[in-house]
Amino acid sequence: MQISCRFVLVFVIATILIQKEAWGKQHVVGGSQGWDESTDFNSWASAQTFKVGDELVFKYTPGLHSVVEIGSESAYKSCDISSALDSLNGGSNTVKLNKPGTRYFACGTSGHCGQGMKVKIKTVAGNGTASTPSSPSSSSSSTSAAAAPTNYEYFGLSALVATLLVAHMIFNA
Repeated sequence: MQISCRFVLVFVIATILIQKEAWGKQHVVGGSQGWDESTDFNSWASAQTFKVGDELVFKYTPGLHSVVEIGSESAYKSCDISSALDSLNGGSNTVKLNKPGTRYFACGTSGHCGQGMKVKIKTVAGNGTASTPSSPSSSSSSTSAAAAPTNYEYFGLSALVATLLVAHMIFNA
C-alpha cells in the first residue's frame, strides 16, 4: 500500500486544525488593555463565549495589581476578598476553565475591586450549551497534567497516527 506525500500532509494539517479547536481558546482578560482599572470588564466579558477547555490570561503590572479568585457572587458583589480561593501576583497568569459554571475574579489591591476591577466569567460546556452552577475550581499555569482536558489524548493519538504514516511512507518509498 502506497501513501502519497499529499495525503500525509493533508492528514497532518487537518489534525492540527482539529486539535487547535479541541485545545480551547485563550482569552486575554480585558482584551488589549489587559487587567487594568481603566478596562470595562463587564462589556469585555459579555462579548466573549467562555467554554470548558479555554484559558483566561491575566496580564498586568506585578506589584500594582494582582488576581484574586472569589468563591461566591455575594463576595464578588461586595468585593470581599478575605476568603479568596486563589491569589496570583506574577504579572501574567493563566487560569484554566475546566468545568461549566461561574467564576469570579477581582484585583487584590486595596480599592481596585470597588473601582470595577473585577470580572464574572460564565463558562459553558464545550458544545456551547448552557452552564450549570458548580463550585469554582482554581488552577493556574502550573496545573498538573492530570487536570488537563482529555482532548490532549486525541492529539497524542493523532500525532502517533501521523508519525506512523510518515514512517510508512519513508520506509516503503
